[in-house]
Amino acid sequence: MIIVPIKEGENIDRALKKLKRKFEKTGILKELRERQKFTKPSVINREQRLKAQYIQKLRDQSEA
Repeated sequence: MIIVPIKEGENIDRALKKLKRKFEKTGILKELRERQKFTKPSVINREQRLKAQYIQKLRDQSEA
């Protein structure tokens, strides 16, 4: 459960913004979307490998 403490006299819009930010950081919505469909382990591994290659390529470019 996500709890957002609100100070006395704090704006409701600001509290909602904090709630939305905390909700995104926890990754609940992302996990729910992933659980809606089954993805084969081989596909997951392939995506992770491609992501790692992409990140490594960006790091190599920034060093050069």
